[in-house]
Amino acid sequence: MMNGDDRQRTRLAELEARCTALEDENAALAREKRHYRWLAESTTDLISRHARDGTFLYASQAARDLLGYEPEELIGVSAYDLFHPSDLADLLNKSPRVYYRDGFYQQTYRFRAKDGRYVWFETTSRTRRDPTTGELLDILCVSRDVSRRIQAEANRERLARVVESTTDYVLFADGTERLFYSNEAARRLLGLPREGAEVQLEQAYTPASLAILREIVMPAVARYGSWSGELAMRSARGEVPVLSVVLAHRGRGAAADHLSLLNRDISLRQAAEAQARRHQEQIAHANRLATTGELASNIAHELNQPLGTMANYASGALLQLAADPDRPARDLEIPLTRINDQVQRLAERVRHIRTFVRKGQTRPRPTALLAVVDAACRLCEWQYQQGGVALEHALPERLPRVLADPVALEQVLINLLLNALEASRDHPGATSVSIRAYRSGPREVTVTVSDQGPGIAAAQAAHLFTPFHTTRDEGLGMGLAISHSLMEAMGGSLRLVDSSGGATFAATLQAEPGPLPRPGTA
Repeated sequence: MMNGDDRQRTRLAELEARCTALEDENAALAREKRHYRWLAESTTDLISRHARDGTFLYASQAARDLLGYEPEELIGVSAYDLFHPSDLADLLNKSPRVYYRDGFYQQTYRFRAKDGRYVWFETTSRTRRDPTTGELLDILCVSRDVSRRIQAEANRERLARVVESTTDYVLFADGTERLFYSNEAARRLLGLPREGAEVQLEQAYTPASLAILREIVMPAVARYGSWSGELAMRSARGEVPVLSVVLAHRGRGAAADHLSLLNRDISLRQAAEAQARRHQEQIAHANRLATTGELASNIAHELNQPLGTMANYASGALLQLAADPDRPARDLEIPLTRINDQVQRLAERVRHIRTFVRKGQTRPRPTALLAVVDAACRLCEWQYQQGGVALEHALPERLPRVLADPVALEQVLINLLLNALEASRDHPGATSVSIRAYRSGPREVTVTVSDQGPGIAAAQAAHLFTPFHTTRDEGLGMGLAISHSLMEAMGGSLRLVDSSGGATFAATLQAEPGPLPRPGTA
């Protein structure tokens, strides 16, 4: 049985143990408090505590980096005084833009920094109340700078408004060819409702264009990220030609098989190009008619020579019959054969002249260059004989065929040959004009026409291919301009390569696709 002294000593030991435990607990609480304070001061988010009127009771060190304030400067300041007025009204009026649930608030708003600028904050707030009375004690807040995110969202919204309002037809498609977005212009074109329509890519493009998309475009986009070219879209009014740019969706959160299809209506452009081609063809036809007028003497010579030859053979045959009416028909075989040969030659020349003056479209196709050069030289031969100027041409026979319209190319060569003759006709020492051809690249052939005339002054050379510019008193100034346009229409070019001591024009055309020549061969 314990006496009074023992009981006292026991109580003292219990009290000492309890004090030690309390000291350990207080030390642990102090350590934990320091730890949480260290966390609050280390985070890049602004942690703050506020009175019920919004006054700062505490602000973490992040206030210095985010707002330019020292934490002590904010103590006693009402946070509401630093809100942007519009955003403060949202908070006080509990706008739908302010999220609230079970004592938690979340709001994105503008907060004024020390230098006067506004910083976009996203703040999560927790109200703390007295558990007995329910009275508001304070408000704990965690705020972070979301200015970059808000700016990115604003940029996306602006881009979305631009996409929605543009007159181009914008479509987004997934890997199953489902169109999950179309802008207003595309919806009007395709007759789609604003929402809720399940549309496939095949409903937006014609079958031919859909085949191109599947076989060419999608593999190219998968490999290179983009593709551009001309396609055709469907519409209530029929096919609509479009210039399409197809892009792969790339970046964070983007599905690998999603595509953007931007389509611009080029109906008006194609109509304008077609009209321009018609005008060019009409002008080229008029130029051929004018050229035919210049070649009238040659045409007369071309027709007169075979007619005279036929007349001579016919007269000879008639004289033989008159001398011997019973002469066997076999004896007339030679003159009749010669007459037939001349008829065929005459018919060929007439067909060539009719083809030259006929109006038609320029359709490049593989063409034997030597045949076109020979035909052009034959048409100009009589003029050269009359002018006393030699026409020299010797083309290599192994040249590849060129992509050209034979009539258009012949028109170009005749224009160049007649201009060269005009420059050489009255110039002292000018005795010949030469036409040459050579392979100027792996896939191109160049024809040159050179004269020995006075050359072309630098001031005039800059305007040679301008319509209605001429150096001849009686010229219209259209020959070189039309020739330049015809060469471009055939995928080639026409240029002046030398204008000193005579002029040399070079007409370059694409060669027919085929095996490349071996090194050292022409």
